[in-house]
Amino acid sequence: MTTPWGERALSRFPEDPRDRLRAWDASDEYLLRRLAEEDTPPSGTVVIVGDRWGALATALAEHRPVQITDSFLAQVATRANLARNGVDADSVRLLTTQDPPPERVDVLLVRVPKSLALLEDQLLRLAPGVHADTLVMGTGMVKEIHTSTLKLFERILGPTRTSLAEKKARLIHCTPRPSASRAVNPWPHSYALPDGIGPVSGRTVVNHAGVFCAERLDIGTRFFLQHLPADRGPRRVVDLGCGNGVVGTAVSLADPEADVLFVDESFQAVASAEATYKANGVPGQAEFRIGDGMAGVPADSVDLVLNNPPFHSHQATTDATAWRMFSGARRALRPGGELWVVGNRHLAYHVKLKRLFGNSQLVASDAKFVVLKAVKR
Repeated sequence: MTTPWGERALSRFPEDPRDRLRAWDASDEYLLRRLAEEDTPPSGTVVIVGDRWGALATALAEHRPVQITDSFLAQVATRANLARNGVDADSVRLLTTQDPPPERVDVLLVRVPKSLALLEDQLLRLAPGVHADTLVMGTGMVKEIHTSTLKLFERILGPTRTSLAEKKARLIHCTPRPSASRAVNPWPHSYALPDGIGPVSGRTVVNHAGVFCAERLDIGTRFFLQHLPADRGPRRVVDLGCGNGVVGTAVSLADPEADVLFVDESFQAVASAEATYKANGVPGQAEFRIGDGMAGVPADSVDLVLNNPPFHSHQATTDATAWRMFSGARRALRPGGELWVVGNRHLAYHVKLKRLFGNSQLVASDAKFVVLKAVKR
C-alpha cells in the first residue's frame, strides 16, 4: 500500500498466496492522503475504529494509535503487518469493541463497518471522550456510506458532511459538538425467540451490536434449529461461528450432559453467545472462546460440530471461510464424529464436504436452505 509516508507491505490473515483480495482498499488510501494534508500531524490520542486488517494502524504506527476492532482476525493481521514492516508491536494499542474506550479522543478515524448498529454502538461509546477540537474522519467505499451513515455521525457527534468520491471511495467529515444530547446506548438488545424451533422456543436471545440478525431470528438458523441432531449423552459439541449462541444454547437445553464450546472470531458475537446462554439459565457445561475457527481445538477431541458458515468477508463474496471451517472441523472431530452444516442451496457445500470427508448426507431441505451432515471416517 502506498501512503504519504512510504510503502507498507500488508497481508490479510490467514495468509494465502492464492487469495487475490488485498488487505486495504481505496478508502484506506483516501483517508491517509487527506490526513497527511492536515495543517498539523495527528497528535494526542489517535483512535482507529474498524481497521479491517491493520492497514491504517500500520501506516500510522508512529503516532501510537489505539485500534478498536470487533475482529480477532483483524487483530492477528495487525500484529503480523506491524512485524512485516519492522514496527514495534507496542506502537499500537489493540482494543476490542467490548473493551472500555479511551477517556479522551483527539483524533477519531472510522472505517465504516457493514453494520450500522455496530457503528452506532461504537460512536456512542466513544462520544464522551470526543471534544470540540477532536479531528473526526470516516472512510469507506461509496456503496458502504449511506444517508443513514451520515445521519448517525450527525446525531451522535455533530454536523457531518461527505467528500467527493475518489476511486469509488468517500470520506466523512464531522465537526464534534460535545454539548449535544445523546440517547442512551440501546445495545445489547434482547428479544424472545418464536415458537416451533425446538428447545429454544420462546427463550431469550441477546445480541450485541453488529451480530447477525440482531432484531429477529434469521430464517437459516430457524431452519437449522428445526433439524438439529437428536443424539443425547456426554459429548463435546462445538457451535462454530456461534453468533448469538442460539444453536449451542439449544443443544445445551436439550442435552444437559453435553459440553458445548461456543467459538467465533467476533468479540461481539461471543459476548452475545455468553449472554444468551446465561439469560436462559442453561444447566449444562459451556466454554466461550474468541478465536480463528477450530484453531486451538485439539485433534480428535470433538463429537459434533454445528456450523452456519458466512460467505462474505466484508464486501467480498468468498467461500474461503467456509472451507477453513470445514477443514478445521474435520481435524478436530473424533472418528465417527459429525459436522452438521446449514447453508443456502446455491452454495453447494455438499461438494466441499465430499471432497474433505469423502461423504455428505442431505438431512433436510426447503426451497432456500439445506442441512448437510458429514461423518469423519
